[in-house]
Amino acid sequence: MTRTNRLRDPARLPGYPNLEEAVGRQFLDACGRTFRTLGEWRRRASRIRAGVLRAAGLDPLPAAADTRPIRHSLRRHRGYCVENVAFESTPGLFVTGNLYRPLTERPDPAGVLCPHGHFADGRMRPDQQARCAMLARMGAVVFSYDMAGYGDSRQTEHKDPNALTLQLLNGIRAADFLLALGVRPARLAVTGASGGGTQTFLLTAVDERVGVSAPAVMVSGHFFGGCHCESGKPIHSKPPTNNVEIAALAAPRPQLLISCGADWTKDTPLVELPWLRRVYALFGREEAIENVHLPADEHDYGPYKRRALYEFLSRTLGLERKEPLETGGRRVPEQVVIESRNTLRVWTDRHPMPAVALKGAKAIARALAIQ
Repeated sequence: MTRTNRLRDPARLPGYPNLEEAVGRQFLDACGRTFRTLGEWRRRASRIRAGVLRAAGLDPLPAAADTRPIRHSLRRHRGYCVENVAFESTPGLFVTGNLYRPLTERPDPAGVLCPHGHFADGRMRPDQQARCAMLARMGAVVFSYDMAGYGDSRQTEHKDPNALTLQLLNGIRAADFLLALGVRPARLAVTGASGGGTQTFLLTAVDERVGVSAPAVMVSGHFFGGCHCESGKPIHSKPPTNNVEIAALAAPRPQLLISCGADWTKDTPLVELPWLRRVYALFGREEAIENVHLPADEHDYGPYKRRALYEFLSRTLGLERKEPLETGGRRVPEQVVIESRNTLRVWTDRHPMPAVALKGAKAIARALAIQ
């Protein structure tokens, strides 16, 4: 029998949304006492998943658009190609990004979604381009897409109070996009760092089509995120929960936590990983939850973190190993081309944003029927 009624709403805990570490550990321990068996965990997981969708205003999901994706400006590089892409997550609201593909089509392609965090230049920054290009060279179909208010996603500002809703919906539709290209759910992965890590574990929690996940420098028992797009909706309140427990909704699917010594993931091997292993053990899949901890690394998706990702996806998705993989210490691998911002742009003079695009936070909120 679960005992979720004994948990305090994290929104009422001192310091929420970002707790003192000791308070976060106590709350994480309390969450762990709400289940003992696989059946109890499944019931709690179902409540958490429903609570996230409901709090985000995505239950039910808004209507999908029936228009075809916009794809243009194909470029071919050594072992992969890149296109600029946009599609509607719901009528009038566009997801914008870049599609990276191997030059040779595969009969059973793997797919990787790559959201980004609150980093300068977003999806256009060199390390995100490097990761997407290397994964495409390894055989994956990769979609790198904008956060609300970043890059070509300029229909509203990032400080929009509904940013969490928009980004979660965009992630679900991005999964639709890759699946429509022939990717099977078991071969669909998602990975991102910081705010992209939040998008990674939230999408994996609510969309069981995601087969593999790798949130980087984000999963924490005491840090909930410092932005509307991470904790601007009461996703942790009904039932009371936290980001570690939301990340546990990935079980028993393979998951890699990438952590470092410079942020709120500094204690992942001692705190978050053992908690998650307990959930995976209920499924008999304790080996499916992994952690690569880099105590000397910074809060980023740098070369050592990317190399850990390539190793993980080589095993879980069957991607080809392209030797040498990135060598530690190089900011950008020499095997890929770092393109200019203008080259990566979706909306250009030749390809303007469609007239049907919604403009402003109020118009988008009305279209999504959210407050």
